[in-house]
Amino acid sequence: MVGINSEPDPSASLRVFGALVKFFRKQAGYTQEEFAPIVGYSVESVSSIEQGRRLPSGKFVDAAERVLDAGGALKEAAKYLERTKGLANWFVPWANLEKTARCLWIYESRMIPGLLQIEPYAQALFERRVPSLSDSEVEEKMIARADRKDLLTNRPNTSYSFILDEQMLRKLMGSPEMHRAQLDHVLTVAEQRNIEIQVMSQSQYHAGINGPFQLLETPEHQWRAYSEGQENGLLISDPRVVSMLQLRYARMRTQALSLEDSLSLLREIRGAT
Repeated sequence: MVGINSEPDPSASLRVFGALVKFFRKQAGYTQEEFAPIVGYSVESVSSIEQGRRLPSGKFVDAAERVLDAGGALKEAAKYLERTKGLANWFVPWANLEKTARCLWIYESRMIPGLLQIEPYAQALFERRVPSLSDSEVEEKMIARADRKDLLTNRPNTSYSFILDEQMLRKLMGSPEMHRAQLDHVLTVAEQRNIEIQVMSQSQYHAGINGPFQLLETPEHQWRAYSEGQENGLLISDPRVVSMLQLRYARMRTQALSLEDSLSLLREIRGAT
């Protein structure tokens, strides 16, 4: 599935949900500054949700429903939420599959995967895009990236596997301080029980030499794959191709450093930056 338009229209369902949150918040007598810490989010996040610019997590919906005594209205409205703004058209189908995946496997050699990026790293990537993005486009992409990152904390029963090329981890993006912060974040994420991170040594010839790809298992136990190029992306459902990529990923897991050695190398790279 390939597309070229990277800025879909805003979702009306997000705006409706945001308006409901704002209505119930005001009815309860809270300002945004008072409401935000009660539900465990920043004022900026609450503002973005109320404006329909950010997809609320399940945690936010539950907290807002409870604090605002919304009578089930927010939970019901949340069932119809969509978020596509800030995502490339060709990536939207894959992003939707990610939300319910039983497991997600990602091999990346070009940059830190979006699910593992800290905000300054993502900001640097978007601001260096050629041709240049407008400030509003950068903001939308940052919001979409933040929404996707919630997957790692909101889906503890999903198994995640990342294989990251060593040369990519050594590539300086931004200041040394920001690079260290990014590596620190990867190390922190690797502490979660459902997340495995392996490093592929830069001296290793491996089965993924043809480029990055992703795999996931749906709730119906079907496997899908995804591959992305310069200005296009391909969602793969052909069982023969998906099976081939599964075999490649399985081989790469044996070719990459062990989990323990991978973390040791990450700490070494972090210390040398």
